[in-house]
Formats: sequence, structure tokens, C-alpha cells
Amino acid sequence: MTYRAPLADMQFVMQHLAGLDDVLALPGVEAVDGDMIAAILDEAGKFAANELAPLDRTGDLEGARLVDGKVRAPTGFTEAYAKFCEAGWLGLAQDPAFGGQGLPFLLHMAVSEMRTSACMAFSLCPLLSSSAILALKAHGGEAQRTYLEHMVSGAWTGTMLLTEPQAGTDLGAVKTIATPNGDHYLLHGQKIFITWGDHEMAENIIHLVLARLPDAPAGSGGLSLFLVPKYLLNADGTLGARNDITAVSLEHKLGIHGSPTCVMSLGERSGAVGYLVGEINRGLANMFTMMNHARLEVGLEAVALSERAYQQALAFARERVQGNVVGASSNTPIIGHADVRRMLLVMRSATDAMRGLAYVAGACVDHVHHNPDADRREFYSARLGVLTPIVKGWNTELAQEVTSLGVQVHGGMGFVEETGAAQLMRDARITPIYEGTNGIQAQDLAGRKLVGDGGKAIGELCDEVEAFCVQSSSCHVRGAIHARLADLRESAKYILDNASQDPQQSGAVAFNFMMQAGTVLGGWQLARALEAAERIGEPNLVQRKRTCAEFYVAHLLPRADAFHRTVTTGADSVNQLPVELF
Repeated sequence: MTYRAPLADMQFVMQHLAGLDDVLALPGVEAVDGDMIAAILDEAGKFAANELAPLDRTGDLEGARLVDGKVRAPTGFTEAYAKFCEAGWLGLAQDPAFGGQGLPFLLHMAVSEMRTSACMAFSLCPLLSSSAILALKAHGGEAQRTYLEHMVSGAWTGTMLLTEPQAGTDLGAVKTIATPNGDHYLLHGQKIFITWGDHEMAENIIHLVLARLPDAPAGSGGLSLFLVPKYLLNADGTLGARNDITAVSLEHKLGIHGSPTCVMSLGERSGAVGYLVGEINRGLANMFTMMNHARLEVGLEAVALSERAYQQALAFARERVQGNVVGASSNTPIIGHADVRRMLLVMRSATDAMRGLAYVAGACVDHVHHNPDADRREFYSARLGVLTPIVKGWNTELAQEVTSLGVQVHGGMGFVEETGAAQLMRDARITPIYEGTNGIQAQDLAGRKLVGDGGKAIGELCDEVEAFCVQSSSCHVRGAIHARLADLRESAKYILDNASQDPQQSGAVAFNFMMQAGTVLGGWQLARALEAAERIGEPNLVQRKRTCAEFYVAHLLPRADAFHRTVTTGADSVNQLPVELF
């Protein structure tokens, strides 16, 4: 079964949950209207289905290869990337000053979801380019900003080089050295787990590398950020000599085989030429511009893979005849079996909740960058700060369940690779690890985002949910969300009250707090969707949205109660066992 973009669902969420009209009223996009958005989504859906989806299986089977020192993408990837660039998809929401189209980031979210559903391995390349563009635009000097036009067009791609064999999450342990050498630096070191770190699909690759000067202080405060191109530039801006940065091996991975994950060596000869981006020793702070965007996109990957898993499972359940359904006269498709329907509804309601939360966060990005009111920009920045770790963490955890259920619906055939169900589960497994593990996302939410501002931003978000619940007409759904919201406030208060006394205590329950927040806020999105459907009044739409909301409230929302109890009572059991007794 191939992929078809859920255009109606996407447009519904953009319009009624993410506030598309408010986004289109922001300065710079006044000429964009709903018809234009619909036309772009339609074309993006066709490109995803016709050009990218056929690559998914090919990429998984062939994988990326390192041949004679060059990384070869799977069959069809290079041709598809050329078409991708020719159509201008990478520049959709990029600054027109650098050749972008200046369209809303919210629109980019929907288009990005499509290409990830179609072929995640392919989509990782433009994802990283988009993130690198943001970092370079925000922190690069004038000379470095000349790279942006080539990157926005897709002619040059971007990466980020953070991790080293001894420095995973703890980037303060990075050992790559950058030695001053005239107007540039020479870098020596090794980086691992570099997605699309090398390939031949684009003319050049712009690496953003974390390294430290020889006299830099220890720890993360001594890191600086450097632009290291694969090919150096001549004085006239044309491509020159190959820089001293190479892919020395590719990782053999559980999933996303079509995406090369490289071990990159810098400075095997004279040193890799790099140019300082931003201030010395501010590298990690500057890199977070790139990482925060990537975290939001990884949360969107969870939506995309869940959507495709649901589509495949639904198609199989409608066609597969197995067993007798009570009341039926003969063998019927397995979608008639109650437990299969349960699994499909878990998949559908979870995916809808994840998409709603991700798109709402995407609209915050538009307001942060374009809202003319400084107070509103500050509000949306805080809101985005709270939502990003939840979108990244809760979404990707839930995607493990959804893609696994996709295998389960197929039964034994799901365990057979030819159906594609197993690939989606394998591909999804990286998402809780990418861009800071979900434990890191939870610590960010409970620490920086909750304790860091005394609960202000999370409190404002809870106030908004409560106001909705009070005025909502969907009494049963509203009441369930409202009750769990009170627990979420109590969990937040518990962490705030105990953080200063015992930092280990909040760390022990942070993951459960993140999951509790995601479960409640995801339910809020489904309740909002039901309210919007009721206003529209189209019977089939109302029935679908009501079923999803009520199923979620009955089957998924109760998990929030367990998360709440763990937050308020579970810290001691995490910390009481001495390390030597594990």
C-alpha cells in the first residue's frame, strides 16, 4: 500500500486548532490565503506519494553505501532530490532575502509531515538543512550568510556535527580542537552519528561543528561553533578544493537505512578549514537554534510515521479475511473484530492528538518570528518553549506504540518485512533518541521550562485549557480533560515545591510529568477538534471527531492518572537503591 497525504485532516488541524487565519494575518504573508495553502498542500501530497513514497522500500533494502570514499544514496534518491530542489520545496518557509518563499512555518510543518511519511530516510536531509539555515541566519556573520542562498535552494545541504565517541548527551566532553590559523581555524577530531554527513546528491555540504579552542575552558562553556564546508570556496564564490573532512564509515542501524549515518573525521591531513560562527565559547547556545527546530521536527516525524502505520494497518484490516465476527454469516475482514478496531482507534486517536499538538507548536514559530506585538512574541516564545519538549518527547514515545500496533494489526504478516509495517516500527525507534533523548526532553520541561520560570508558562497553558473546558459544549469529554488538568497542575506544583530541596527528586519523575502533560494536552486537542467539527456541522466529520475524542478519553487519557501518581509518589523508589546493587 502506498502513502496518501491526509489533506483534509491536515487542513482541519491547521485551520481549527493551529489558528491558520491568525498566522495568515501576520506581516509578510498577507497575500497568502486558504486557497493557496490548499493548492500547495495538494501539490506536496502528490510529490510525496509519487516521488518519495516509492523510495521508502528501496532505501530500506539497499541502504546508503560508502564506496571508494564516497557515500552513495540508494537508487532514486539523487533524482528525487533534484526534483525536490527544482520545485523549491526546501525554501517554502525560508526568508525571501535568501531565495525562500516566505510562507508560514505552519505550512512547512504539514509539508514536512508528508515527505517524512513518504520516506523518512530522504526527509532527514532537508530537515537538517533547514535547521542549519536557521542557525547560520541567526548567528553567522555577513560573509557566512552568503552561503544561505545556496542552502535555501537545496544546491548545498547542511548538517550538525555534535556527538563524539566519548560525548553523547554530555557535549561538554567534546574534544574536537579548533586551532586559529589566520582568518580561519583548523579543526581536528572525530564526530559520530552524523545524519547525511556525506553524500553526492548536492554540490556542497555545510557542516556546523562544535569544537573548542586550545585554551578554551572545560565543559560546555568552552565550546564554539564553526562552519566547515565540504568544498572550500574560491575568491569568486565558486567551489574550490576539497576540505579535510571525510566520512570514514557508515553506521549499520536498526532502521532508516536509506539515510547515511556517518563517522566523520576532521583533519586527517592538514586540518579541516572552519570559520567561527558567532562568539567564541558560545557554540552550544548558538547550536540550540538548530537543535530546537530539529526537536520540533522529530516530534513531527512521530506524527508522520504513525500516520503511515495507521494507513497501512487500516488497508490491511479492510482486506484481510480471518475468523468469524459475532453476528456475521461468514468470514469477514478483520476490521470487524473488536480488538482490531480497538488497535486502529488507538492509532487514529493518538496520531490526531500528536498532529494537533505539533501543529499548534508550529504556529507558535510563526508568531515568534512575525508577530508585530513584542508582548505576544514573548508569550508565544514561552509557549513554544513548553510545547517543544512535549512534542518531541511525548509524540515520539507514543509513536513507538502506534507503529508497534501497526505490526500487530497485520498479525504474522506484520513480522514479515515485505508488508512494510516492521520498517515503520524500526524507523520510528530512533525518534526518542534523536536531538537529545526523551529523558533530556523531560528534564528540560521539568527543569528549565517549569522550575526555570516558576511555573508561569505552564500555568498559562493550563489556564487556557481550563477556559476551554469551562466553555466547551462537549460535556463528557470536557469533564474528563478538566479532571486530568487539575492533576497536571498538582504535579507541576509538586515538582516546583521539591526542586530546590532535592534536585534528584524532580529528575526522577520528570519523564512521567512530560508524559502526563502530553496525554492531557493531546486530549485537549481532540476535544477542540470535536468542538470545531460540531460548529461546522457536517455529520460524518462530527462522528469521526466525536469517536476519536471519546475513545481517547476512555482508553488513553486514564494513563494521565497513573503518570500523576508516579510524579507525586514515585521519586523515592527511583533513588533509594545504591548503584552497586543494581
